[in-house]
Amino acid sequence: MMKTLKTPILTLVLSAISAVIQTILVSYISYKINNSFDLAVCLLSFFISFIVSFFIIYFLYSNIIFEKIDKLYVLVKEQQPKEIPNTEFQLDEVDSIDRLEEEIKKLAQERNKELEQTRNLDSYRKEFLGNVSHELKTPIFNIQGYVSTLIDGGINDPSINVEYLKRADKSVDRMIQIIDDLETISQLEVGTLELDPEVYDIAQQIKDIIDALEFQASKQNIKLQLAKKYDKAILVKADKFRIRQVLVNLITNSIKYGKENGKTTISLNLFDEQVIVEVKDNGIGIDEKHLPRLFERFYRVDKGRSREQGGTGLGLAIVKHIIEGHGETIDVISKVNEGTTISFTLKRGN
Repeated sequence: MMKTLKTPILTLVLSAISAVIQTILVSYISYKINNSFDLAVCLLSFFISFIVSFFIIYFLYSNIIFEKIDKLYVLVKEQQPKEIPNTEFQLDEVDSIDRLEEEIKKLAQERNKELEQTRNLDSYRKEFLGNVSHELKTPIFNIQGYVSTLIDGGINDPSINVEYLKRADKSVDRMIQIIDDLETISQLEVGTLELDPEVYDIAQQIKDIIDALEFQASKQNIKLQLAKKYDKAILVKADKFRIRQVLVNLITNSIKYGKENGKTTISLNLFDEQVIVEVKDNGIGIDEKHLPRLFERFYRVDKGRSREQGGTGLGLAIVKHIIEGHGETIDVISKVNEGTTISFTLKRGN
């Protein structure tokens, strides 16, 4: 490692102090011997003492103190995260301590950041496990209650036996749905679920979904509609099955949380390289404080109503992962009692 010959002020100060002390001592001895004060001897003594002291102190600083600082600096650099390049560096005696202080501060900041991330991940893990446990516990307890009733004699009661079996079967279906959604989102996160993009007409896909969900929407007198009539095909390049999953989820949510006699409008906004798909309703809306967490696993704005409607709490999380898996973005705008608009981008097909 290269070192420059810049001399710390501390070395000069210590050398001067040492030279003064030695000059006083030499002058005192000279005076005792010759009974006179010789200025030339004093100046020569000071000069020689200063030079000798300077090199001794400089040597000690360079080969003992600086070497220890140097080793400590290298140790700090080695403790940096591997993703941060460990660049070559050159220290001199003047800036070594300052740079070491900077590196230690950086290292402390990085470690604090890593610690905070670890805490957040641990909190997320605990919350996730608690949510999974709670979601699965509800249908399990339901099944247990129905089966216990049937075992205790209800199986022979024609007024309840078939009904309880149907309810138990519904709870089993809910458990399967939760597990399937968990598997899907896990595969999307780790990248094992490969998307199969193709060029297709998304306007026609939306029309087909509206036809399929029209009966469900009619129960709440909610109208499903395209913003306008598309005479030409609107081509996108995406995984057709997964985008259908996204649209069904978003439109179904607009029905679940829509107002009676309301409407859900799906629009397509065309740009040079992208299509923005927008699902807009005039339903109950979402409070602004919930928006940042809307796409988290198991996050529910209205927990009671969500479970009554049969949701798993994973739908929007899956939607977000599917869109991001396409390299696209998704956004939400909502106001309480005015409605919600969720939009996402897709690549245009050629």
